[in-house]
Amino acid sequence: MNFRLYLLAVGMFALGTDSFVIAGILPQVGNSFSVSPSVAGQMVTVYALAYAIFAPVIAAAAASWPRKQLLLLGMTIFVAANILTIYSPNFQIVLLGRAIAGLGAAMFSPTATSTGALLVPPEQRGRALATVVAGLSIATAFGSPLGTALGGLGDWRITIWFVVAIGMMAGIGIAALFKATPIAPAISLRQRLAPLGDGRIALTLLTSVFAYTGLYIVYTYIALALHHATSGSSTLLASLLLIWGIGAVVGNLGAGFLVDRFGGRPIISATLAIAAIDYLLIPFSSATYFTAAIVTFIWGVSGWGLVVGQQHRLISIMPTSAPLLLGLSTASIYLGSSASGLIGGAVISSLGTNALGFVGAFLIAIGLVLAELAHRRIHFHSRTAAVQAGQ
Repeated sequence: MNFRLYLLAVGMFALGTDSFVIAGILPQVGNSFSVSPSVAGQMVTVYALAYAIFAPVIAAAAASWPRKQLLLLGMTIFVAANILTIYSPNFQIVLLGRAIAGLGAAMFSPTATSTGALLVPPEQRGRALATVVAGLSIATAFGSPLGTALGGLGDWRITIWFVVAIGMMAGIGIAALFKATPIAPAISLRQRLAPLGDGRIALTLLTSVFAYTGLYIVYTYIALALHHATSGSSTLLASLLLIWGIGAVVGNLGAGFLVDRFGGRPIISATLAIAAIDYLLIPFSSATYFTAAIVTFIWGVSGWGLVVGQQHRLISIMPTSAPLLLGLSTASIYLGSSASGLIGGAVISSLGTNALGFVGAFLIAIGLVLAELAHRRIHFHSRTAAVQAGQ
């Protein structure tokens, strides 16, 4: 396998760790700047929102840029933004740093995925994409808990330095080893957003927005939601994040096999139903570490298993627009993630931490309803097309 793919995966690992590890250090950041946990949670919101907004815009506006240049610029902005966060004199600058980091991630992540596919022959593109995206999966399993544990050993800034170091490694490797790569065909922003006019695609993307708002509403405030299970221990919290990450890898790989065998709808419906039930149990299971570990593992399996089912559904609807749809799919997940910080903060302020699981379950249930509506629209469209073809 092309060594440059692994460099791209290292960059994705840095982005993934930065995205997921913030939840583990929110209480420390809040204490450092004398803000409440719900306010500190906006670090997740601004990062994810910046990514969701800028990713499709940059993909269209910078389509003609050399890939190496865009990769390096994105990683440079990402690293610089995290250094800004480390040296921020107040929380407002922290939020600015998180937004700029989201901009850098929006430059790097889609570019890394498309570049990985261009580095290999067509028959190897599936493996190439899997290698690059593996950086995100590994970040959930190991980067996030390791970063949380490092933060527990001292100041939360140690965790951010960990992210900076990984990002710098990836950037230096790309600068030294990457040569010019083919430029993908330019795609305008209007073309990129055109699939949203298809009801099947719009409902599928809305499923992701609601489902991942619900899923991340607890993850963003996981240190508070599972406080009784961890007794405030960063080490125990890191171990729960590790369990969540292992569940994510199992769910991702397992769903890929199951989708190929049974199709997307059963996997989408099952993961959403299981996740909703699992979230209803969080307020009760968080009393002990053992029960919290079980719920956290199921949460990881169902949440990341849903990603595969949703991607399969989108590609099945419009195979010729697969790259566009997968980009929109990622943006919808980040949009849900950004909303989770706002909604979760409001829930904590008005109803308390124990209500996070219930609200999350409600939002996931809405996602399940939307998924079924999408299935009906897809089925109707297929039946209509078959009738027209037979005439």
